[in-house]
Amino acid sequence: MVTRGFVLADADSFYASCERVFDPALAGRPVVVLSNNDGCVVARSREAKNLGIQEGVPWFKLREFARMHGVTARSSNYELYASLSARMMRVMDQWLPGRVAYSIDECFLDPPRADADRPLRLMRHAILRGVGVPVTVTMAPTRTLAKLLSHWAKHTPDTGGAAAWDDLDPTLRETIMRSTPVGDVWGVGRRNAPRLTAMGLTTAARLRDADQGLIRHRFGVNLARTVLELNGTPCVELAGGDAVDGRREHMIVYSRMFGRPVTDTDGLRAAAGVHAQHAAVRLRRQGSLARLVGAWAATSPYKADYRTAGGWLRPEDPTDDPSEIATLAARILTDHCPTGLRWARAAVILTDLTDRDTYMTLPGLEPRLDEGLADAIDRINHRYGAMHAGIGYAGLRGQGRDDADTGADWRMRRTMLSPRATTRWDEIATVKAA
Repeated sequence: MVTRGFVLADADSFYASCERVFDPALAGRPVVVLSNNDGCVVARSREAKNLGIQEGVPWFKLREFARMHGVTARSSNYELYASLSARMMRVMDQWLPGRVAYSIDECFLDPPRADADRPLRLMRHAILRGVGVPVTVTMAPTRTLAKLLSHWAKHTPDTGGAAAWDDLDPTLRETIMRSTPVGDVWGVGRRNAPRLTAMGLTTAARLRDADQGLIRHRFGVNLARTVLELNGTPCVELAGGDAVDGRREHMIVYSRMFGRPVTDTDGLRAAAGVHAQHAAVRLRRQGSLARLVGAWAATSPYKADYRTAGGWLRPEDPTDDPSEIATLAARILTDHCPTGLRWARAAVILTDLTDRDTYMTLPGLEPRLDEGLADAIDRINHRYGAMHAGIGYAGLRGQGRDDADTGADWRMRRTMLSPRATTRWDEIATVKAA
């Protein structure tokens, strides 16, 4: 049977799987990937999940347990993950059309015209063989059902990593719906799950059978659409704040933890400048202009005196100029963040976005764009690597493996960083004949 709907390709434990591509010794072993500054667990292999390791647990609490159980930890290797994601997406394009990337490790595609099961399995095999990352591929009449089916298939080895909703026995489909907690349904969210559970809507099946008018009245139109999707009616579009093919429609945020606390104005201004330029790169890459710039800083949430501070400034005209954005972000943090506090992280936010090519205004009021400076920085960094050119950049560029980062002492710590084998010549994988 041919399903007209959506194909979902979702990589299995993507970060952990990427770490295994160039380190085969990790196969079958528990692997965890840590957040910025090697703080908390953000990704786990199946073996690590089976050990009971939870996402978000601080690494310092887990370190001894990891040593006893042979758990391997890696720092977040963003360059490697982005590179392998791009390769994975290119392989998918050779098999099915209409790809819409939803995140770094998953995308939706158009369904095959016939013989649903075979193309799904062939594409999965091609990705595993060509990239080395295992992927679960599912097909269903709606995106929500495709996500639900993917969650089930990942935990059901007999599927072989591929499944089509309409090819399943109706009894099995009902079993899947009844065994899926409502909190695991795509679109429900953490806030709505407890409220739905309190109403007795504890599973996907019960939410599917709920009164749509009541759901719309109590929870809004988005959850009402989820109910329709569970009933097989496609009505959820990827838009708004979703990252579709890497594009942000309403807001771009660049946020990082500091490797060590920042207590002085100079440090905050430098961090604002670095973060602002990274955000501006994303802005220009998608062809947008920002009409509002925000900056924000926070102390450690694990301290009793946790504090946040920040604000907003509007440029005179919509802009993608890294110099102007960095100046505004630095001014915000200088004005709103008292010195002497131990600031642990900072963020720059670009919002109220508009398309650069279609922005319309009165003659003489066009956006001010310093294309020469921005383009020169982009070209240099594209050719020689990030942080080789910029505005300020905390005064120094890092050295050695940190040459793509600021040289400031507050830069992010990644003490367990694996080789960036696909983007660095000096870290490329080598193979030796036996």
